[in-house]
Amino acid sequence: MSSILALNIVDGTVIIICSALSVAVLGYLLVRRPSRRQNAHRAVRHPSRRWVVTVLAGAGAGAVLAVVTLILCEVVFNVFGLPLDPDTRAWVIGAFAAVGVAVVNLWNSRWWRKAIAAVAILLFAATATLGINAGYGLNLTLGSLLNLNTGQALAVPRPANTPTSSPSTPPQPLWQTWKPPAGMPASGQLGTVKIPNTASGFAARPAYLYLPPAALVPNPPALPVLVMMMGQPGGPESSALFVPTLNAMAAANKGLGPIVLTIDQIGSPTKNPLCIDSPAGRVHTYVMTDVVNFIRTNLHVATERRYWAVGGYSNGGECALSFGAKHPDVFGSILDISGEIGPSLGSPSATLRLGFGGNKAAYDAEQPLTIMMATHYTDMLAIFTSGSKDTVYTPQGAAAEAAAKAAGMTTARFIGPGVGHRADAILFGLPKGLPLLYPRWDLQAP
Repeated sequence: MSSILALNIVDGTVIIICSALSVAVLGYLLVRRPSRRQNAHRAVRHPSRRWVVTVLAGAGAGAVLAVVTLILCEVVFNVFGLPLDPDTRAWVIGAFAAVGVAVVNLWNSRWWRKAIAAVAILLFAATATLGINAGYGLNLTLGSLLNLNTGQALAVPRPANTPTSSPSTPPQPLWQTWKPPAGMPASGQLGTVKIPNTASGFAARPAYLYLPPAALVPNPPALPVLVMMMGQPGGPESSALFVPTLNAMAAANKGLGPIVLTIDQIGSPTKNPLCIDSPAGRVHTYVMTDVVNFIRTNLHVATERRYWAVGGYSNGGECALSFGAKHPDVFGSILDISGEIGPSLGSPSATLRLGFGGNKAAYDAEQPLTIMMATHYTDMLAIFTSGSKDTVYTPQGAAAEAAAKAAGMTTARFIGPGVGHRADAILFGLPKGLPLLYPRWDLQAP
């Protein structure tokens, strides 16, 4: 079972197989010839005109229902917070139309045709789901898509020395003084860790921890830490997307890299507690107390704020901006990848009503722009990345960057040509942000 849940559902193979099966089954359901007894006078059986009309009606009704559903989700209720991409809409309309064809096969047909039609409905829905997921590229495995953890627990090394100072405490920065020992792994390791929720009681999914090669030796140096958060829906397992970039940066810098802890700030793909303490979950306490204490107690990290960064994608990007803006004493850098400009449950009115119980003052106080406007920052780096195809969060990123700069932060802004609001945003944003963070962390020459 574990091997099935760990199956990669983004690389194309699974989608090709499911699509081929769907096409074959759909072809069977489209062709329905009268029985020989019904047309004994005919030498060759052909589909009746009535059946052709019935199939077209079923497919058309399914397509119309799909369009209505998309309008309700995107326009009326703004369920996703941004418009869906054309390929997602095509998957939805195609699946609904195919299901319509399957439904009309349930009447006046033999039992085996009914059985095939019933299975086909599930097949069409599954194929569309996998196709949409592959397009976004965030849930890499079947387990991730089903919200089932398939990650392997990572054994965190216990260094002989306890981190009491930052890498810059010695006369020379770490990039100059670090000499990789013999036997240091060529690549880092990614695995799950369980963060106790002692202070918050927040029901978070297991976090994913990346340890660079320099953290995997017997006496590792005290390294920087990057706390990351993903979008909603989504989860920490999407941090597998970070690994190629992290390994490449470490390989170019003598195995040095940040310890990256990707945490769960939403609890479930269907929830969005807004990274605040509320009846939906004490997320702020979870991050700033439970997570921070876990890092300080269990990971060999530098203690100075300059070596601590908070980052995230989409919903996680807004949370990163909020935590960084609120707690410059803890975090010295922010990496906002296609982040929302503020807490959001679809629309400002819905967010105010559902997230803050109608309390406008509380709603305003949690806006990162409000927080930054009331604060002057020194020695704070904020990096904002997004894509040219992301028509919603790219303008929001520009506004957030301007506010951060006005508040005294040192800012950087990157827009990826042809990049949307999918996994491509992460694959663009992290490689843009790390080269600016490495010198700040003393992992690379300025």
